[in-house]
Amino acid sequence: VQLQASGGGVVQAGESLRLSCVVPGSIDNVDVMDWYRQVPGGRRELVAAITSLGATKYEDSVKDRFAISRDNAKNMVYLQMRSLKPEDTAVYYCMGERLEAGGELDHLFAWGQGTQVTVSS
Repeated sequence: VQLQASGGGVVQAGESLRLSCVVPGSIDNVDVMDWYRQVPGGRRELVAAITSLGATKYEDSVKDRFAISRDNAKNMVYLQMRSLKPEDTAVYYCMGERLEAGGELDHLFAWGQGTQVTVSS
């Protein structure tokens, strides 16, 4: 099962976008929800993560500009992006993970197509 992200678009530097991702089934079964991004030729990098208890983590370049949230009632996860910069241009993906007994995190879904975010200067 793939996760489908939506909400991308073309914006100018300084503007905002909100990305959305619907989780099939129940998000209650997902320990950690993530947003990743990838530029052409680059590696997929973790941008933000949120646990089932609401603890969050951000990549340094997006701290204070991006906010991840989850709505368990709607099985949704969001990424509010503010003060966008050209270097934020990438395809953004969402992913869900489960914390296994050994402490490792396993992906619960297949990667979807992502949503393109393009920020012009």
